[in-house]
Amino acid sequence: MRRICLDTSGYGYFMKGNVHAVEIIASALWIGLPSIVLGELRTGFLMGNQSVRNEEELRKFLRHPMVEILEVDDEAARIYAEIIAALRSAGTPLPTNDVWIAAVAAREGATILTYDDHFRLIHRVGSTVLSA
Repeated sequence: MRRICLDTSGYGYFMKGNVHAVEIIASALWIGLPSIVLGELRTGFLMGNQSVRNEEELRKFLRHPMVEILEVDDEAARIYAEIIAALRSAGTPLPTNDVWIAAVAAREGATILTYDDHFRLIHRVGSTVLSA
C-alpha cells in the first residue's frame, strides 16, 4: 500500500510494535491520520495513566514528513453522507466516527489500516484489516 489512512486501532497496534502494522507503515509513501482519530486517541490518553508519554509519542509521529493530518471538509461530508446512506440501505450501520474516518480516507484515495473488521462493510474505500 502506497497511501494509507490509520484508524485508531491501526495507530495503537503500530505503537505497540505489531509486526504487520509496522511493516505496512514502514513501506507506505504517505500516511494520513484523520482528525477524528486524533480525538479518539487523545480521549484514550486522558483516560489512561500514560497520557504525557502517549501525547509525546503522538506529537513525534505527527512530525514525520510522510504523515498528514486529515481534516473534515465539504467533500468528506458528502462522502460521509453517501456512505451512511449505503450502510443504512444495506441494514449495516457502523460507528459514526469510523464512517468519518472512511470518508476522509476515500477523499484521499487511501486504504484504511485497521483491526476493526466492520470497515470491510464500507465499499467506498479499501481497508486492510489485520488481526492482533
